[in-house]
Amino acid sequence: MSVTGHFIGPEVISPAELLKNVPRPARGPVSVEGLAGVGVLPQEQFLSMLYLERKRTERSRMPFVLMLLSSSRLLRATHQSGAFDKVVCALSGSTRETDTRGWYKEGSTIGVIFTEIGADADGQTVTNALLTKVTNALSSVLSIEQINEISLSFHVFPDDWDDQDPGTPADLTLYPDISAGGGEKTARLVKRMMDIAGSLLALLIFSPVLFLVAALIKLTSHGPVLFQQERLGHRGKPFRFLKFRSMHLQTDETIHKDYVKLFISGKTDAVKSQNNGNNGNNVYKLTHDPRVTPIGRFLRKTSLDELPQLINVLKGEMSLVGPRPPIRYEVACYEIWHRDRLLVVPPGITGLWQVEGRSKVTFDEMVRLDLKYATSWSLWLDIKILMRTPRAVLMGAGAY
Repeated sequence: MSVTGHFIGPEVISPAELLKNVPRPARGPVSVEGLAGVGVLPQEQFLSMLYLERKRTERSRMPFVLMLLSSSRLLRATHQSGAFDKVVCALSGSTRETDTRGWYKEGSTIGVIFTEIGADADGQTVTNALLTKVTNALSSVLSIEQINEISLSFHVFPDDWDDQDPGTPADLTLYPDISAGGGEKTARLVKRMMDIAGSLLALLIFSPVLFLVAALIKLTSHGPVLFQQERLGHRGKPFRFLKFRSMHLQTDETIHKDYVKLFISGKTDAVKSQNNGNNGNNVYKLTHDPRVTPIGRFLRKTSLDELPQLINVLKGEMSLVGPRPPIRYEVACYEIWHRDRLLVVPPGITGLWQVEGRSKVTFDEMVRLDLKYATSWSLWLDIKILMRTPRAVLMGAGAY
């Protein structure tokens, strides 16, 4: 049996070492009679319960633990040894009625959601307690050979982003894709085809503008035509984000980093003082950024600086419609519930918050619009947003 703990980083324990300190119960074999009454939810239902538990924790701040028990052979219901029934029985006896058991991955991985473990509970202590309890139950019904085929992992929510890989803003095991239906997959394939066709068509139509803007940038300031910056895409995957350069070279990003931190934290008074002249509106960009060139101000006002992102769309790093991809130091300031805007759908050039509020919204309002888009997404919604985008650009409200 291998064990991975996600409170303090991955940890693998050999079966012999694991069982050495876990005494077998004195009682006889556990009966598997009446297993029809033991609940193991179907995959779709279990993943939906995991999603709902995340939402509860975001509000209550009461953490939970997701335990995954994996074995590609033993968890097949047709396995002749009856190991599946024994595993289910052991889990039933070692979990509470309030815990949720179900298929995390049908036929190979069973998940258990241990709820309300205590806001002040130490992660290592909880992991050890759960590990001992579950392993003790399994060892009473399975042989050593069968136990060696099982892998256990523990994942806490909310997790500590500081302990994650720099390119990943969260333990993605806690964010499984619940949109696995055939109809959903077909719709997303059509969305991808729309992205490819739309970006190719836009690049063709705007090719004269692209060349003209590139020439103006080269003639009016020193440096490359394109600005490249690392952004975090779908599920935290980093990519090189493209824009026409609108700032001078060798600029200090501290001014923007400090501004973003203030804005996300909701300290509007400090934000307004930094924006000086925004008529009291909260905006997601600095309105008087000294780093921006004169031609850059025009490009930002008209959103022409965004056109190179059509290449990101062609490469599959972005979509035409979706949440804006964040900068790494922006993500470091996120609250728990802010993360979902990064994990649920791929980032886009335009989106619901751009056409409804553009930059004149608070950060929390922007995230809520992104999540509204994600939960109500459809191809028709994408088309409506794309149709509304030119008007939002021409009006120029909130663009700086």
